[in-house]
Amino acid sequence: MFCVFIAVNAHAQSSDELKRRRDKYSEELEKLNREYEETANNKKSTLKQLSLLKAQINLREEKINTINSEVRVLDNQISESNNTVHSLQGQLDQLKKEYAAMILFAYRNQSSYNKLMFIFASKDFNQSYKRLKYLQQFATYRERQAHYIEGTEKDLHVKIVELDNTKKQKSTLLVDQVKEKQTLGKQKNDQARVVSDLSKQQGQLKEQQRDVQRKLARTNQEINAAIRREIAEARRKAEEEAAKAAKLANAANAANGDNKNVTPAKKVIAKTYTTSEALNATPEAAKLSNDFLGNRGSLPWPVTNGVVIQGFGTYSIEGIKSESSGLEIKTNPEASVRAVFEGKVVRVINVYGTYTVIINHGEYFTVYSNLRSTNVAAGQRVGTKQNIGTVANESSTGIPQVNFQLWKVSTPVNPKIWLAAE
Repeated sequence: MFCVFIAVNAHAQSSDELKRRRDKYSEELEKLNREYEETANNKKSTLKQLSLLKAQINLREEKINTINSEVRVLDNQISESNNTVHSLQGQLDQLKKEYAAMILFAYRNQSSYNKLMFIFASKDFNQSYKRLKYLQQFATYRERQAHYIEGTEKDLHVKIVELDNTKKQKSTLLVDQVKEKQTLGKQKNDQARVVSDLSKQQGQLKEQQRDVQRKLARTNQEINAAIRREIAEARRKAEEEAAKAAKLANAANAANGDNKNVTPAKKVIAKTYTTSEALNATPEAAKLSNDFLGNRGSLPWPVTNGVVIQGFGTYSIEGIKSESSGLEIKTNPEASVRAVFEGKVVRVINVYGTYTVIINHGEYFTVYSNLRSTNVAAGQRVGTKQNIGTVANESSTGIPQVNFQLWKVSTPVNPKIWLAAE
């Protein structure tokens, strides 16, 4: 029963979390739809419409995946409930059969087992007491069996009601799933139409995209340079400390060598550090790296309310291929941007009028780009969820969005798998 309780509780938590996530997706989709309807009134298609459609499509696909997960959870609950109902039905049938046999036995033997005669026929007081206790226990057992039957019938009724409710929930979810898939198909058609309209403005759009690419390229160059400088500085400090330690060890060996009874030790050579070793050279840096790694999948988002417009990896707009080193996250106008983990600000960069903040977490770096303003400086220590600046509107679409990147040493990795589930 304890195991069943744990399993039911886990299912309830999982189901509640999935429902919360689905409701959040629905709320975000409503906001995006209102914003898209406003831009759709403009007869001329824009990159903003395309970005909003992409955001809606991504979010709706996430919602459909969440519904699929909910359906799987409900299927498990239905299966478990069916097993419990069958088990309870079997128990109830067995209890009723035993109770009926007990009543029938008592009825058939009621004349020969007259209570008083049964007690008075005892050889001694001790036996009469035991016979009295037996009759009392038999009556108590019959009463207890009756309660068991009532309790089992009640549990069976509750489980049947729960099973019916779960089946209704599944049915509702499947209807919602069909509706979402139909809407997703329509939005993909809208996206194709907007892309077709945009292709008529190809020259202007390609120029806008080139501007975006120039800004991204410049930002990535600055990020790479800043990380390389941080690595070089960490290696320099680590190797300086290693050289000092080697020098002291060799001096101690030389002093011991003056004693004829002591065999001279081999010369100590200063250690050469790899990139990861250099970044984790101090106990504090090593701990920070381990703590950051330990929070993989549970890091807070860089904004409190956001939708991913563009994911990590290669993508193409109007025939122009681009490489995304992070996530483009649409958020609210003038939203605060926050650090996803404690660390040290490596650099604050101004690129074409917007700021990029780079924070070091041992051998990991997080990058926050497209900030209108910042309130941190290089060398400053920051804490988890500490405000580091305000988001800016993206120049080509006018959408408030932040670019969030995560680097391990000098290689960008997909930040989505590091962030907590939405």
